[in-house]
Amino acid sequence: MGNQNPGKLYICGTPIGNLEDITLRSLKTLRKVDLIAAEDTRHTRKLLNHYHIDKSLTSYHEFNKEKKSDYILQYLKKGQDVALVSDAGMPGICDPGFDIINLVIQNHIQVIPIPGVSALTTALVISGFDMSSFIFEGFIPKKKTEKERFFSRLKEEKRTIIFYESPHRIKNTLTIIKKTMGERRIVITRELTKIFEEIKRGYLSEIINEVSSQNIKGELTLVLQGFKGKKNELKSTVDDSKIKDEIKKKMKIYLKKGYYNKDIILLITKEYNVPKNWIYQNILEERNSDRL
Repeated sequence: MGNQNPGKLYICGTPIGNLEDITLRSLKTLRKVDLIAAEDTRHTRKLLNHYHIDKSLTSYHEFNKEKKSDYILQYLKKGQDVALVSDAGMPGICDPGFDIINLVIQNHIQVIPIPGVSALTTALVISGFDMSSFIFEGFIPKKKTEKERFFSRLKEEKRTIIFYESPHRIKNTLTIIKKTMGERRIVITRELTKIFEEIKRGYLSEIINEVSSQNIKGELTLVLQGFKGKKNELKSTVDDSKIKDEIKKKMKIYLKKGYYNKDIILLITKEYNVPKNWIYQNILEERNSDRL
């Protein structure tokens, strides 16, 4: 018994929403292991029942990780295999999975990754932002002063930035981002891969106006455009009258040609990095001045 080989710890990716987003290898692994360590056993049981998997479960989360880490380690030392799963996505990302993975590695027990979906990469690939280099900053701090320091530190980060945030804090968070980092584009994803999946795109000022009038539910993944220097900023606020005059001149040409407002906004945003609501406001002013 003393010479028995230890078991293996499998890090299994699970769906972030749609239950069909699980790999065949993950299902095979969940069926063959001796124990599944789950962030929330009730949540994981729904997934197992859906695929008719009857397996022993134990909870492993932030509040019992110290006690359960030793339990899982002893289980592995007896030669039994364990699968680690989170409520959604890949274990270890913004959850206590890191602790047990690190402990198992220190004890020279094999850790085997079973890749799956992740909210951060799913949101990134649909953002339309540069994906050649990006950073993930996890959950945004809750307190205002901590948030301000957090975003101030990232103000000149050139890479695309990904965060997680709770729906009841989103308006306050976006307002602080705009205040500390300036106007820039952002993509907010909600309930990814689920029935009520929602993707919001636009400048911070536009999205702040949208979320103010909505009762948002479900965990959010935010993808923020990296710092591009003055290109990120609202050019109407830049002390450059030539840029303003150039935009307004083109706007007048489109108006005279009879273009619809939405078409003018589309044409100008393609050429200039300015928010749609700024263009729309100037179109209204121009149309009103023609009526006088």
